[in-house]
Amino acid sequence: MLKTIKYFGLATVVLLLIILSISTFAQSPSKRQSSYSPVVITETFESIMARDKAEKPKVMKQHMDLLNERYELSKRVTTEVTMSRGKPLPVGPTAKLKPGLTWDKLAQMSPEEIKGKDLFPYRPLPHPKHEAGGMLFSKTQIDQFPRLARFDVDFDLPDHFLPEFPPAIYLTTRPDLGDVSQGKVVTIDNYYELFNGILNPKQLEGLRLLLTQFPQQQFNATEDRKSEKPSLGVACFDCHVNGHTSAATHLLGDIRPQESRIRIDTPSLRGVNIQRLFGSKRALKTIEDFTEFEQRAAYFDGDPVIATKKGVNILERGSQVHFMAEFESILNFPPASKLKIDGTLDTKKATPSEMRGQQIFFGKGTCGTCHPAPYYTDNSMHDLKEERFYSPKKINGQLIRAIGPIKTFPLRGIKDSPTYLHDGRLLTLEDTVEFFNLILELKLTEQEKKDLVAFMRAL
Repeated sequence: MLKTIKYFGLATVVLLLIILSISTFAQSPSKRQSSYSPVVITETFESIMARDKAEKPKVMKQHMDLLNERYELSKRVTTEVTMSRGKPLPVGPTAKLKPGLTWDKLAQMSPEEIKGKDLFPYRPLPHPKHEAGGMLFSKTQIDQFPRLARFDVDFDLPDHFLPEFPPAIYLTTRPDLGDVSQGKVVTIDNYYELFNGILNPKQLEGLRLLLTQFPQQQFNATEDRKSEKPSLGVACFDCHVNGHTSAATHLLGDIRPQESRIRIDTPSLRGVNIQRLFGSKRALKTIEDFTEFEQRAAYFDGDPVIATKKGVNILERGSQVHFMAEFESILNFPPASKLKIDGTLDTKKATPSEMRGQQIFFGKGTCGTCHPAPYYTDNSMHDLKEERFYSPKKINGQLIRAIGPIKTFPLRGIKDSPTYLHDGRLLTLEDTVEFFNLILELKLTEQEKKDLVAFMRAL
């Protein structure tokens, strides 16, 4: 070492040591999480399952403690307005405020004050097992289709907050038929009986593919699956039941590391024919892109290496993807008897509260800026900058942070699609109004908020 210093000079040696240390740090795998999931699993499936089952009660308790801290989860519903097939709507707001605080007092505060006092009630919602993530289905759906059960974690939200199961199906091509589901969950076993003679051959084949199970990250045949038995996988219409939504949840595949990933609530496929962006965060540009890349990417957490291992099914773009998109594109919004052809309320049919709500929606509430009639979407992405209201913090495995732009979803038929926002953190329409009253600093009165909810229920 002394000879080296003498030959090169002290300053040069110090510089070489710094470069060496930086290089070592940059190459050290322990300093940064890999973008890739482990491919070679050295532990047996039986061992993995036993450990996950043993840890499950602790995992679920930690998550449900968080939900009960944030929300009032007891059943509060109304039958004054129901979903399309008669399920009562959940009523809120459900978010809990700090003792002594009211929604009106909170709305009078600035974002900086709310952030400084840690009062924001609608922080991002983690996956029930955020460190693992993956597709997760409700108990109602699992009771009918046990193959969708996971042994490591359960779905978290009570059934009264979820869309009706099964949902109705409306077709743009045959509005005269009304709900064509006949009250059934459409499956590979009954689709032909239900739709032969209603769909053309391309649409019928597209529907068959949408109902076909293909391998997915948690549901497959490998030792790192989360289904107890080897699985054929999941179908597109497991999450998008009857072309709508089952409220299945997942984590967005586009983000790394794991703690920064965002929970996503399955959006409805109703009305995709009028949409020009798909995916709550990805902004895919066509329904064909959405159909193809959901299976290639989202099914496997955005990891093509794992996809190859578990059995990704590469769909042929010119026929299979095209046929699937052909069927998806005729899924219609539910009928809305109080709306005129321009999407606004018919004054002869609407209640005074609904009419006042419409005025607020397009006026003081500024909702119509991003949700213009007739379909109540601007087909764009917007950044709500909600990080103005809270500081970054890790909660139950998720880093609560700036979210960035999200898609403007259509509000037609919105009463059929709880929960709301991209991650489902807004359990009711009342929660949605309270959230945007804070985010947009609207300072709506209590009556204005009630009227706004009444209007959205009529859409």
